Amino acid sequence: MAINSKTELPEDRLNFEALKSHHKSKAIASISKQQNPFDLLRILYEGAVSGAAAGVVVEAALYPIDTIKTRLQAVRGGGQIILKGLYSGLAGNLVGVLPASAIFIGVYEPAKRKLLDSFPENLSALAHLTAGAIGGAASSIVRVPTEVVKQRMQTGQFSSAPDAVRLIVAKEGFRGLYAGYDSFLLRDLPFDAIQFCLYEQLRMGYKLAAKRDLKDSENAMIGAFAGAITGAITTPLDVIKTRLMVQGSAKQYEGILHCVKTIAREEGASTLFKGIGPRVLWIGIGGSIFFGVLERTKKLVAAKQPVD
Repeated sequence: MAINSKTELPEDRLNFEALKSHHKSKAIASISKQQNPFDLLRILYEGAVSGAAAGVVVEAALYPIDTIKTRLQAVRGGGQIILKGLYSGLAGNLVGVLPASAIFIGVYEPAKRKLLDSFPENLSALAHLTAGAIGGAASSIVRVPTEVVKQRMQTGQFSSAPDAVRLIVAKEGFRGLYAGYDSFLLRDLPFDAIQFCLYEQLRMGYKLAAKRDLKDSENAMIGAFAGAITGAITTPLDVIKTRLMVQGSAKQYEGILHCVKTIAREEGASTLFKGIGPRVLWIGIGGSIFFGVLERTKKLVAAKQPVD
């Protein structure tokens, strides 16, 4: 039997349908990868609200431990620390922590989403590292002045945040509020990058193993582990940052390298790990509270958003 050139064979029909289905699925995948600007704004909003809530809860709950850590690091030689006024500067600090945490998570979440879409799946850790550093850099504009005022008050230099700001600017200029900015970035960019990368990677692995969404207690446990490990690793950077921030107009240290050399020469290299106990305790518990509150708040905020 002769076959007309226009006659369609069964296998031709199957191949055509398969090809059409393949192109359709590629088109859908391409469209889904194109983030709607409103989606990014929604992610930013949810992140900002969640970050602000988590940051304020952690700071208020663990402020005394942070004060002890700061005083341990600031005292030179074998000086004794004072255990009074452990909540000194809390109110003023919360005023800065709220926007700083909102900016951090508000920038981190959309940056993470964009980077995960751009990077291959096996480079997800790099996406989390980069997003953490970007969030840290963005929030440093608010975090550094907040940290300077907080630590000056924790070491008894000022009695109130408004007085601290006024006198720092009067004696050291506006730049005084950004004292130790380089050392802050040296400490916090690696800290933010490592902590969030550890948290996200551990969380991903746990979810794959458990084959379900994680409970709040599990998020908190992973956050505690990530925070404690990162806190221990970055303690020397924290000591340098504290010394540079609290020195004021005395200018005992001329910069990061001079600070390291002076501490090592006059007090011994072990001083760079001063306050590691309170720091690991503070950041471990803080990581547990922060990530637990963060994930819970993200769910609550997302649940109130209108469904498309």
